[in-house]
Amino acid sequence: MSHPEPSQPVHLTKASTITPSGGQTEGMIRSNAIVDKCDGICATHMLAKPRTASAVHHHGGQDTVVYAVKGRGTVVSEGGVKRVDLEPGDYALIPAFMEHQEVNDGDEDVIWTIVRSGRIPEVVNLTGWNGEPIKT
Repeated sequence: MSHPEPSQPVHLTKASTITPSGGQTEGMIRSNAIVDKCDGICATHMLAKPRTASAVHHHGGQDTVVYAVKGRGTVVSEGGVKRVDLEPGDYALIPAFMEHQEVNDGDEDVIWTIVRSGRIPEVVNLTGWNGEPIKT
């Protein structure tokens, strides 16, 4: 064999088993999909109800890739000045420590699949732009 043996078998998380987890914000439902299975990556599911916004937050040292599954949502960053609109099929990269906010200004649910560069997703909610971490 020309490559090392895999460290574990293929892992499946059925949609029916995914439940809310992690740091939550009113109207934003975050759920772990594949977490704590390997060192360099994890995946979560985010549902944003209509007319909601997350707290301003960052993901510590984790880079984050967002894939828009359903609806039209926005990533707000740079102190609330920059808006990146996503529609189904779009991808966005949120660099480590980038303060941002997920926003659903629309009348339908927004669903995103989120992949981060850590074993367990890190969410650091802040008191506002350039704010202090909110103690949980």
